[in-house]
This record gives sequence, structure tokens and C-alpha cells, in this order.
Amino acid sequence: MTLSQPPVQVTQDPPPGDEELQAMHAYWRACNYLAAGMIYLRANPLLREPLQADHFKRRLLGHWGSDPGQSFTLVHLNRLIRQRDLNVMFISGPGHGAPATLAHAYLEGRYSEIYPDRGQDEAGMQRFFRLFSFPGGIGSHCTPETPGSIHEGGELGYSLSHGYGAVFDNPDLVAAVMVGDGEAETGPLATSWHSNKFLNPVRDGAVLPILHLNGYKIANPTILARIPREELEALLTGYGHRPYFVEGDEPQAMHRAMAATMDRCFDEIAAIQRRAREEGNLERPRWPMIVLRSPKGWTGPRMVDGHRVEGYWRAHQVPVADPASNPANLKVVENWLRSYGPEELFDEKGAPMPFLRALAPEGDRRISANPHANGGLLCKALDMPDFRDYAVQVKAPAATYVSPTAVLGTFLRDVMARNMNNFRLFGPDETASNKLTAVYEVSPKTWMAETLPVDEDGGELAHDGRVMEMLSEHTLEGWLEGYVLTGRHGFFATYEAFVHVIDSMFNQHAKWLEKAKLELSWRAPIPSLNLLITSLVWRQDHNGFTHQDPGFLDVVCNKSPEVVRVYLPPDANCLLSVADHCLRTRDYVNVIVADKQPHLQYLDLDSAIKHCTKGIGIWEWASTDHGSEPDVVIACAGDVATMEALAAVQILKERCEGLKIRFVNVVDLFRLMPDTDHPHGLSDRDFDSLFTTDKPVIFNFHSYATLVHKLTYRRRNHENIHVHGYQEKGSINTPFELAMLNQIDRFHLAIDAIDRVPALQSRGAHVKEWLRDQIIVHTDHAHAEGIDRDDIRDWTWST
Repeated sequence: MTLSQPPVQVTQDPPPGDEELQAMHAYWRACNYLAAGMIYLRANPLLREPLQADHFKRRLLGHWGSDPGQSFTLVHLNRLIRQRDLNVMFISGPGHGAPATLAHAYLEGRYSEIYPDRGQDEAGMQRFFRLFSFPGGIGSHCTPETPGSIHEGGELGYSLSHGYGAVFDNPDLVAAVMVGDGEAETGPLATSWHSNKFLNPVRDGAVLPILHLNGYKIANPTILARIPREELEALLTGYGHRPYFVEGDEPQAMHRAMAATMDRCFDEIAAIQRRAREEGNLERPRWPMIVLRSPKGWTGPRMVDGHRVEGYWRAHQVPVADPASNPANLKVVENWLRSYGPEELFDEKGAPMPFLRALAPEGDRRISANPHANGGLLCKALDMPDFRDYAVQVKAPAATYVSPTAVLGTFLRDVMARNMNNFRLFGPDETASNKLTAVYEVSPKTWMAETLPVDEDGGELAHDGRVMEMLSEHTLEGWLEGYVLTGRHGFFATYEAFVHVIDSMFNQHAKWLEKAKLELSWRAPIPSLNLLITSLVWRQDHNGFTHQDPGFLDVVCNKSPEVVRVYLPPDANCLLSVADHCLRTRDYVNVIVADKQPHLQYLDLDSAIKHCTKGIGIWEWASTDHGSEPDVVIACAGDVATMEALAAVQILKERCEGLKIRFVNVVDLFRLMPDTDHPHGLSDRDFDSLFTTDKPVIFNFHSYATLVHKLTYRRRNHENIHVHGYQEKGSINTPFELAMLNQIDRFHLAIDAIDRVPALQSRGAHVKEWLRDQIIVHTDHAHAEGIDRDDIRDWTWST
């Protein structure tokens, strides 16, 4: 398949003349001056007097190396935004690249609008400098405090996928993504180059990647900067791009080259979109991109203490480390800062000169003020169907088997049908496997690459699809984050074993949400990031030990209680109630754990709504204490854990006559925490009422037992809470054999209950013998037949 390249109409806008280029160069100098000033200065911000040691910060922190190249790019984007009235976001991929974007936001005036104490005057500039990488100030990444940013860059690899997520369903938006050459060595970035195969030029915007080759990481060369140009060009062409190279270090020549290249790239983007939107041609285009090769630490000190700095890895962080204590190096820094001519750039009050202010776009066209970077401002609530219409009929508890995610799929189908411009479903080649195929009734999978006739039979591929599938959890998570950060809604379904792939991405997003939600009133609430964890540990009998890991919940529970929620709905009706709730929330990461295989259904819809609203509750129909003090509490969280706990109750009812059992099911995991520690936590009084203050609690848990102990360790009855969970034991087991290996099965639960209830210590001995025999019988059957016995596979509750 040959990628199409439309004929390009050269813009009528004239290239910048000498006067405009000089003004742009001055703007770049101002950005560089501000970036360097942030790293070094706490006083004398405009160099109105000779630099002295006490003008420097006592602890120098920050990263200089990529800033000049990023600022250079931002200056040229501004020219095109002004000339063409473009809607452009900028995403900074290089690590610790905040000085460039902060300087840009300050010059545009947006920074001072949000933070009036950092105004465009000498006092404001001094505070602006002082707060950078300073206790009580702001970080050296593009943190949420940075206007115009949706991407922190604290962990490398996600810039490009965030950019694509931002432009999906935003047809007039261009995301200019600066990809650092160190960042380009990461796995997530490598897979995200393929995002261009999912970009529909009719309904989506465009991404302009700018690969910044400054040659070095922290202390080593970068790979892509050290391969021949033809090899790099072949690599990027193979990814489906048309790369344009801007290379050098002489500023005037680089300005002219960058201006011409930017014009060419935006002309090509316009031509691609025009051909698709006006002519209906949807052949996959070859999107343009830029390779900017410039020295690391460009315009900074060339040599320090006899060592090369500019154009070498020593420019990565603080190029001159000791100016306050070394008079010679103090002079080096002063000469460097004065080389930008701050007296020519800022007036007597410290404000940017009028000719600089004229170079910035106006209003929302400023990159730092782009409303897409504060997506809650643009967010529209989903048009939601009534989830009650999708309920499973439950005439008797635990009597019928249904796939919960198949039921959810019908609900998500109609959510998508009602929201065809601001809702997408994401998953790594597993939508069908996860039983969500009903969504294909309203939308196929997005696919801009080649299709074959055979794909028509079950392929579900189309240019206008809204189901996003790619076998890279990193890229999918990046797309979803970019999508919700810009104000749209999404749902990500993935296998439990592989959700760990995005552990660190989840961490970064949760931290972003916490900072934005709790400290930045100017950031509007955004749609929650919804993760459905399915294909669960207890149904990995065919995939084996490598697919048996429910530990993602431990990662989630480490994050701020203000932004994370964990739900373990036991059946389909509870899953519907939880999913409806999650899709309506803002500023959370909602984690839903629900298996795709058929499971018993316990609650009718009304009961499910009440149970999920409470988040935790007694199931009277499964209890035998009937308003009196129980002998034992059987508690559970998770679908298989619930079934096995119920089966244990049934055994105890039949074989331990008179035993008073209270059955408690947990949907909202954070209900286990005290209300002083989590907004969803139970008060001590309510917790004690459910779990008692002194009776044994046998808790059957979907994941690792230690998590329940972590959440309940401060409770009065914690010493009597005995948790059964995954013990890191498994292989190619039958489902019930796996449960027995990890002691979350009905037999081990019943044995534990007998051991914990004093009245059963003696009279329960015969029952325990029978239970141990059952463990042997069922293990032998699994090994002999390769399948669990019918009484296990078809088990239902009997009253």
C-alpha cells in the first residue's frame, strides 16, 4: 500500500522578512533569558546591577539543555498562529523542560493572569524566578501549575500519545509535540509513532511531531542523534511520516529554515484535511513532521572550567554549578545572561517590550491560554441512557450465570451511540475477548491503515470507528489521558495481568489530578479516567501463572484518597450501577474490577443500586444471625471471592447447625478505611456495627490479603480480621483448583471459620475432616479430568 500525499498549495502568507525575523530572534532571546534566570536567580532579575553571589539561589536546580530548542519552536509556532489564526497546543516531551514553557507563558501574559503575584514587572519577575524549583514553588517539569500544559513530562515516553489523544474528535486542533531524543529511546514513545494510523483527517485534528535532536541525555549520547541521517529518515518514513530536517546552530540561518519548514508542514496538514473533508479522500496520508537538530544548551556557555558544555551532555542540567562560590564562574554566568540583552527586551518597569508582546497571539489563541489544555472548560456531560434498562432479571439470588461485561457492553454501546463526538472505548485488541462486542453495533474499530477483503468478515475496521485498539497498553493509556485531559470521556478495558504495564502512567495521571484538584482552582474539573480490569486472576486457568496477578489494586490504593476509587461489583447489575456512576464523575481515576466469564447473579436491580450506593452491606438472605450478634462474619470483595464465600456459608449452615453467620459484601473498597482517612471511608461506629468489635471476620478478597489489612489496620477489631486472598500460587489449574491453592475456596474458608469460632473448636472436628477430604477429592478430579466437577461449575445458592 502506497501512502497518499496530496498536492500542497503553498500558502499565500509571505515568509518572515528580516525585520520580523529579528523580532522573533529577540523573542527567543527573551525566552532563553527567562529560562536561565529561573534556574539561577533569586534577586537582581534584570541585571540592573552587577551580579553578586547573594543574587543566586543557594541550591541550583533545573534543566537547561532542551530549553533553547523548545523555545525556538514555540516562537515559530506563534508566528503561524498569528498569521493563520491556528488553534495550537504545545506538548513538551523532554524531561524537565518546564523553563521553556514557563518562559513562553510568562511572555504571553497568561502566567501573570493566573498568578498575579508574578506580574510582568521587576518584582513579579523576581518572584517568578525565585519560585522555580524552590520549596513552596513549582517543579521543573510542566506540572499542572503550568498554563497551557496537559503533560508533565516527569516520566518520559508519553508526549506523542497524549498529543494524539488530545486531537481525536477535535478537528481544528493541532498538537505540536516536542519529542526529546532521550524520550525517543523509551518503549512507550516507540509504539506511539504508530498513532498516525488511527488519525482520521475528517473528524480529528492533527499532530505535528518535532523530534528534537540535541544529541545527549543526562550523561550519554542519544541513539537517534548518532545514526546516519538516511537511517533516521528511513525510520521515520517507515513510521508513516514525511520528515523535514532543520539542522544547525547559526541562529539566523536556523530561523529562516524553521520558518520555511513550519510553513511547509502546516500547508501539508491543511492539504490533507482539505482533501479528506472536501473531496472525501480517506487514503492514509503521510503526515509531516520536523526533525530539529540543534546543540544541547544552545546559546549557553560553550566552555566551563576547561570542559565543553554547549553541545554536550554537561548542558543537560545546570551548566555552571558554582557561580556563588567561584568568582570566575560567576563571571561566566553573568556574561551568559547579559548576552541575551535583557535591557533591550524589558522596559524600565520590567515588562516585555511592546514589540515582543505584539509577537504573541491574542486571547485563547495563546498556547498558554488554549482552552483545550484546561479541558474541563470545554467538557460536555455525556448524554447517558438509563442503565436500569439493561438490568439482568434476578428472580432468586445466585441462581443464574451471566457474563457481567457482556451486559456492560450493551450499556456502553448506547453510551457511545448517544455521544459520537466525545466518547471512545479503548482496549488492547481485547474488546471482543472482554465480551464488549455489543459496541460494534454502533461503531467499528478505528483503522486508517490497509484493509483486506477478509476483514469484512468480523474485522470491524473503519475510518470512522470509535473503538480504539492497539496492542500497546502504553499508547492506549496515553490516548485516553490526552482525551480526558482535553475534556472528553473514555473507558479503558484491559486484562488484569497486563494493567501493570501502565502502573507508572496511572501514577503520573493520579498525581496530576491531585495537584489540579486540590491546589489549582483555575483548572476546571475533567472527566474521570475509567479503567475496567477484567479477565481476572481467578479465571486464568489456561494462561497460567504469568497471567495471575491482581496487584494493580495495591498500586491504586497508594494514591491520594481525593482522586482514586476502586469498585469490585459482584454481579452484572452492580456493574451497571457502578459504571453509570463512574462515567458521570470528574477528577477521579475509577478502577472497576469485573470478570468477563459467566458469573452468578445475586441482586435484582433495585437491590444492586442500594448496595452500590452504600458501597458495603449485609446480605440478609445469605446471613443467619437475623438481627442478633453473629458468631462469625463472612465478608468478601470480588466476584469469585463472593461466590466462594457464599458457598462456604452454605456448607456451614448445613453442617454446623445453629451457627450465627453475618454475610457482608464490599463493592467500594475504600469503605473499609476510616472516614478520617478517605472520603468514602466508614466511621468507626458503622464499621464496628457491621464487623463487630470482637467476633472473627473471615474476609475473602479478590486480590492480595495484605491490602485489606492495610485498609483496616486501625479498626478496633483488626486482630480478628483474617483475610484470604491471592498467595502467588498457580499454574495451568482449573478455576477451582486455583482457588484451593490460594485458599480462597469454600472449603478453606469453612475450615477457617470453624477454627475461629470457640463453640466449634470441638464439635466442628468432623466437619473439618470432611472439608479436608473434599479438597483432596476436587484436586484429584482436576488432575484426572482437566476440569472441575459439575457440582462446582454449576453451583447455585440453595436456601
